[in-house]
Amino acid sequence: MTEAILLRSDAGGVATLTLNRPASLNALSDAMLDALLDAFAQLAGDRGTKVVILRGSGKAFCAGHDLKEMQAGRAAPDRGRACFERLFARCAEVMQAIPALPQPVIAEVHGIATAAGCQLVASCDLAVAAEDARFGVNGVNIGLFCSTPMVALSRNVPAKVAFEMLTTGQFIDAARARDVGLVNRVVPQGALRAETEALAASLAAKLTAAVRIGKRAFYDQLPLTLADAYAQTAAVMTENMLWRDTDEGISAFLEKRPPDWPR
Repeated sequence: MTEAILLRSDAGGVATLTLNRPASLNALSDAMLDALLDAFAQLAGDRGTKVVILRGSGKAFCAGHDLKEMQAGRAAPDRGRACFERLFARCAEVMQAIPALPQPVIAEVHGIATAAGCQLVASCDLAVAAEDARFGVNGVNIGLFCSTPMVALSRNVPAKVAFEMLTTGQFIDAARARDVGLVNRVVPQGALRAETEALAASLAAKLTAAVRIGKRAFYDQLPLTLADAYAQTAAVMTENMLWRDTDEGISAFLEKRPPDWPR
């Protein structure tokens, strides 16, 4: 029986999704994109899941789009135009579904994260990388500028860093990725899983409703003017303050005791 290309495991309020095409370095085939969309749709309505971890099996996190599958699309009478339009639209759905999820999503990165794989890391809310991980938007090296990966990348790192990566096709190491803001933490390969799971557990221990309303507010305020952002987030905080569990959390802090929150 063929193993699923996307695996899910759950423990302690944390759902772990594992890209499971190790022979192709977890390339984002049509089937993988569909599997991710299905998984995200399920997670969106899952009240029991507080945090999501995204990792890759085998030697790498994700090597981007499946180039063999893309080349096969050229056999169509339109030379692949409809195939490519559908692929990039589907990929954009996946990337936008991540910030739209109510749960924080943590990328756990080892090996390489290239092109759409780097885009996947940039689309996640948080990222932990192994020391030997490398990141690149290297499509320019084969004549294909990484225009769609650029969207997420340029919203994570300074413009000149993103442009250099896109136009040179050169990789950056994990330490550089941390310095420019693409990842949050860098750890030895042997500590990667434990560090990621510790971060996930830390988030899962918080009041779930507060993290969810906070994630939504975080992304909603980013494109706004300063004044509009303050107006919007003030309304969110006012709503948050009116919750019973927030009242309990503040009271517990003042009384120096653990809060009595739902688990």
